[in-house]
Amino acid sequence: MRKSSVKLIFAFFAAAALLVTASCNRGKSSANEDEMAEGTHAVTVIEVIQTSNYTYLQVLEDEGQYWIAINAREIKPGDVLYFSEALEMKDFVSRELSRTFPVIYFVQDASDTPIKKQEPVSMGKPELPKMKGIEIDYVEGSETIAGIFANKGSLNGKTVKIRGVVVKLNKNIMGKNWVHIQDGTGEEGNFDLTITTGELPAVGSIATFEGKIAIDKDFGAGYKYDIIMEDATVSDVKTDAQVF
Repeated sequence: MRKSSVKLIFAFFAAAALLVTASCNRGKSSANEDEMAEGTHAVTVIEVIQTSNYTYLQVLEDEGQYWIAINAREIKPGDVLYFSEALEMKDFVSRELSRTFPVIYFVQDASDTPIKKQEPVSMGKPELPKMKGIEIDYVEGSETIAGIFANKGSLNGKTVKIRGVVVKLNKNIMGKNWVHIQDGTGEEGNFDLTITTGELPAVGSIATFEGKIAIDKDFGAGYKYDIIMEDATVSDVKTDAQVF
């Protein structure tokens, strides 16, 4: 038998072994379905591509295969991951890989163990209640959170400035940092503004943000924002806010 034929046969059996392992792993994960949070995905890793910031994974879920990206970590084919929060990106270009993914999901909560049932948490909805005792110095030409929500229609697509307290920070998702701020204004769920930025203002700091307002923004996978500020610059950071 020629060497090329041997290599093809070996590759076939290796792939078959991986699929058998994946099938077994799916059986293990399904045993925990009663305990897992609704919406939890249990996937088996098929292919791994490492980069400096992300680990790209082709995964198998039930009978479907797709790509996800998680923060860089060690992982190997056959491993099982669980997640419930992911942002869908279409025609995503990885400059480091010089590759375009027609569809890829950026996973925020990848875990080696099943995600237990609890109240669902969305990046688009603040986990924290409205902070009390926030005092923000007025910045000339700036808006308030209450004003932005009240006038979102006229502000859509415009660059505005706002100053507030950073109450939550999600780092390095799709190459951006996702910041939640409050400024003491707004009621009934309209007291928290989500901002994307390349900078890293610390939770608890007061800072001025300037970026473009977008309304009815849908990133896919259930992540919808009535209003969001995108690609903001950060300035005049004060780190001694006393609101937590």
